[in-house]
Amino acid sequence: KPLLFNSDISPTFNTLKDLVQEADPGADYRIDRALNEACESVIQTACKHIRNGDPMILSCLMEHLYTEKMVEDCEHRLLELQYFIARDWKLDPILYKKCQGDAARLCHTHGWNETSELMPAGAVFSCLYRHAYRSVEQGRRSKTLGLYKLSRDCKVEVQRILHQRAIDVKLDPELQRRCMADLGKWCSEKSETGQELECLQDHLEDLVSDCRDVVGNLTELESEDIQIEALLMRACEPVIQSYCHEVADNQIDSGDLMECLIQNKHQKEMNEKCAVGVTHFQLVQIKDFRFSYKFKTACKEDVLKLCPNIKKKVDVVICLSTTVRNDTLQDAKEQRVSVKCRKQLRVEEVEMSEDIRLEPELYDSCKQDINRLCQNVAFGNAQVVECLKENKRQLSSRCHQKIFKLQEVEMVDPELDYQLMRVCKHMIRRFCTESEGKNVLQCLKQNKNSELMDPKCKQMITKRQITQNTDYRLNPVLKKACKADIPKFCQSVLNKGATDTELEGQVISCLKLKYADQISSLCPEEAAAQEQTGQVEECLKINLLKIKQEACKKEVLNMLKESKADIFVDPVLHTACALDIKHHCAAIPPGRGRQMSCLMEALQDKRVRLQPECKKRLQDRIDMWSYAAKVAPAEGFSDLAMQVMTSPSKNYILTVIGVGVALLFLVGMFCGRFTKRVTQELKDRLGPPLLVQRKKTYTWRW
Repeated sequence: KPLLFNSDISPTFNTLKDLVQEADPGADYRIDRALNEACESVIQTACKHIRNGDPMILSCLMEHLYTEKMVEDCEHRLLELQYFIARDWKLDPILYKKCQGDAARLCHTHGWNETSELMPAGAVFSCLYRHAYRSVEQGRRSKTLGLYKLSRDCKVEVQRILHQRAIDVKLDPELQRRCMADLGKWCSEKSETGQELECLQDHLEDLVSDCRDVVGNLTELESEDIQIEALLMRACEPVIQSYCHEVADNQIDSGDLMECLIQNKHQKEMNEKCAVGVTHFQLVQIKDFRFSYKFKTACKEDVLKLCPNIKKKVDVVICLSTTVRNDTLQDAKEQRVSVKCRKQLRVEEVEMSEDIRLEPELYDSCKQDINRLCQNVAFGNAQVVECLKENKRQLSSRCHQKIFKLQEVEMVDPELDYQLMRVCKHMIRRFCTESEGKNVLQCLKQNKNSELMDPKCKQMITKRQITQNTDYRLNPVLKKACKADIPKFCQSVLNKGATDTELEGQVISCLKLKYADQISSLCPEEAAAQEQTGQVEECLKINLLKIKQEACKKEVLNMLKESKADIFVDPVLHTACALDIKHHCAAIPPGRGRQMSCLMEALQDKRVRLQPECKKRLQDRIDMWSYAAKVAPAEGFSDLAMQVMTSPSKNYILTVIGVGVALLFLVGMFCGRFTKRVTQELKDRLGPPLLVQRKKTYTWRW
């Protein structure tokens, strides 16, 4: 039975088909002597629990296809037989027995023992699996009609057959018939098991209409029941057993298993084959939102209402997430996107942030930069995006703009920062369980110097602080607090940059931080189109006296205070003194004001010659700090005591405090003696008779 068929309607094929139908080896594999001899060893090892002659032997052999227990000769013979069984469902006796009634009722077939030349090969089974995987909406309509519900026993058999036949496109007659030309055009070199279907999915947009429809339908089925992908399931068995066994055991998948695999894609149990397969399916999913079953089910109505005519999943996600953000920013009374869709939308956004290839627009914009700067960085875990962020100054203009927009979104919503959430997952559980998603990064920064803080998470927080300092627009708190003052005093700086490029750098998180010693090595980068850094912040410092908004003034005062503790917080000063730090303070570790103290000592030391610009900026900072110390409110008793002791009017303040305490003491003594005298006079007025009466009446008090 050589597999040399270029067409299912060839005379040779029809003759062999008649022969196979007459012999019916599906009922008893032993009728096919070649198969029996080739597969005897496999049957003895893998299928020994099934009695000889049972039709389930063939099913058992199919389940072990391409496994270690399968031998090459048995594999060939088995595929030869399955080629014919796939084209005539009656040759599978178990399927025929379980689904005969359903096929007659749902697929309008009659005369099962008669051959219909008008019925395409595999048409009955195609009809059955379409009813087995009806959508939720179709299921509701089916219940009202009471006609289209597939019986449970038949559905189990249909799923079994799909799981077995998805291994090879030749076992899907409809797919092979409609995609013959595309298989030759795009996938002629894909000869290994399972590669042909993956190839068709990769070229989905290039396929002819008929082939694209059948591949799309099969991909949609896979999204609901990924166990159809038998090879992927075998490759992913270790991680499924460790993390996904509960959802894998469910009779109805509904996309839960693939979601579990994606969430655990970077566990130690995940091998390369499984990771590649899961990532491939993610890349296929972005081509059509229907390929993500859970997303399609949760958001179909929202997509039809808010994002009509949009098909690509990534575009649908952007459309819906933009709608959610706009409603949130505008304080809309009612969100246009439903609750169940918003919940699933967050899952999709997080999954897309894990791999830059899942965001085609960003990936296409940065592809050349990735090849140039991050060629040795593996995809996944957001490592490529992290590499691009760390090399911002070297990015092309187009890629730089996309990365800036991405960072802007991440700073508003840190839960979309995959690396931060991954590295700091346990620290978020420890310190930030009560924080809202948008405040996670701020919470982590406040706990950065805790003894319980994980070093890797601490390093990641520092990186994000550096990122926040690249542009004032990356800090929603400062942007909101100073929205009136920034354009008022710094419009000339704002006019120099476009809306989609960074103006300067090194600002925002420095204004937000409460603890200066949290900053260890901030702000060495500057991704602006021009080399000027920190202009808006410098402008705000200079105009501190003119700022009327208390919230903005507080942020600028915090910036001045923290720049005194760490020079990296002050971009202008750091740039001016970079050479002096290298020459005079290279051995001093950053943070806690150590390098700043080193520069101050150098400034006072007449033997040390600092750069003129550095010297000027240091003197400016001394004046700024002096003013900030006068106007900044005390944050606690120790801060208040420090301000009093360092004030030029210290003696006057202490004298006033002393006089006040003395007066309070004298008033207390006077009031005490006066109340004592009044009490004695009251007792004298009451007299003995009244006292006796009170004694008799209230003896229980004695």
